[in-house]
Amino acid sequence: MITKFVLIFITSLIISFILTPLVKKLAHYYNGIDLPSKRRINNKPVPNAGGIAIFLAFIISYFIFNDHSLSTYGIMFGATFIFILGLIDDIFEMSPIIKLLGQIGGALILIYYGVQINFITNPLGGMIYLGYFSVPITILWVVGITNTINLIDGLDGLAAGISIVATITLFSVAMQEIRLIPAVLAIALAGSLSGFLKYNFHPAEIFMGDSGSMFTGYILAAISVTGALKSAAAVTIVVPILALGIPIFDTVFAIIRRIYHNKPIGEADRGHIHHRLMALGWSHRQAVIIVYGSSILLGFTALIINGLDIKNGMILFGLSIVGVIYGAWRIGLFSTELTQESKVWEEGK
Repeated sequence: MITKFVLIFITSLIISFILTPLVKKLAHYYNGIDLPSKRRINNKPVPNAGGIAIFLAFIISYFIFNDHSLSTYGIMFGATFIFILGLIDDIFEMSPIIKLLGQIGGALILIYYGVQINFITNPLGGMIYLGYFSVPITILWVVGITNTINLIDGLDGLAAGISIVATITLFSVAMQEIRLIPAVLAIALAGSLSGFLKYNFHPAEIFMGDSGSMFTGYILAAISVTGALKSAAAVTIVVPILALGIPIFDTVFAIIRRIYHNKPIGEADRGHIHHRLMALGWSHRQAVIIVYGSSILLGFTALIINGLDIKNGMILFGLSIVGVIYGAWRIGLFSTELTQESKVWEEGK
C-alpha cells in the first residue's frame, strides 16, 4: 500500500515538473499573463496558467493508480468544473458574483454524488446529525476552503507551499483513520503541487492563477469531507481546521478586521499575514518561509490531537487557537494601518 502512495506522489510530481515549463510557454498564446499593477506582487509580466499543470498532473496520476468509485468520479467532475471556472477567470476576469455562483455549483456537484458533511461529532459524546442542514454546511465548507486558498495566494510559492503541508497533514490523518480515498487524493495533490513549486518559489517563473488556487482549495475541501469530517472520533472535527489553519485563520481575521473598521468584507486590503510580515521588514522569501513554518506547526498539532482523547485534544486545540490569536495580534493582523508596507512592497520583492 505504501508503495502505491509513493508511486502516486512521484508520478504526479514528475508530470507537474515536466508540464509546468510547457504551460508557461502556452500561457503567452491565450493571454494567461499577470501584468504588473498595484494589486500584484510581480514587477514584470508573469504567466498565471500554472493551474493547468497542477490539474493535469493530479488527474492523470489519480486515474492511473486509484480504484474508482461513484464519489471519486463526483470529486473529479466537480474539480474539473472548478478548474475550468478558474481558468476562465484567469483569462477574462469574471465578476465575483459569477465566480461565487460557480463555486456553489461545484459544491453541489459533490453533494449530488454523496460527498457531503452528514454529521458533526459532539465533543460531549455521540454525533449531531445535520439533516437538512447538511447541504448548506457542506456548501459553506467547500466554498469557504476554495476561497481561502485563493486569498492566501499573495506571495510567490505561498499558496502552493502551505497547501503541500495541508495535504501531507490530511494524508497522515487519512492513514490513521484508514480512509483510502482521501489519502490518495491528498498524496496526488501533494505531488502535483511539489512539482509546480520549483517554478513558483520566489522569484516565481509562473503563478498558479485562480485555476490552480481554486482547484487546490476545492480538492482540499473534498479531502476533508471524505476524510476527517467523516470520522466518528470527536477530536477529528478540529483536525481539518488546524491542517488548513493558516488560510482559514487569515481569512477569518480579514473578515473581522474589515467589519471592525467598517470596510466591505469583499474589499481587498494588504492586511493579510504575508503583507504584515513584509511590513515588519521580512523579505519576500523570509515571509513565505515563516508562514510555511507556522503551517507545519499547526499540521503537526493536528496530528497529535487526532491521537488524543477528547479532553486532552480539546485542551490542546484551545491552546492552539489562543496561540494563533496572540501571534496574529503581535504582527498586527487585526489592523489596517500598514505604515511601512508601501515601501517594503515596492522595494522588498
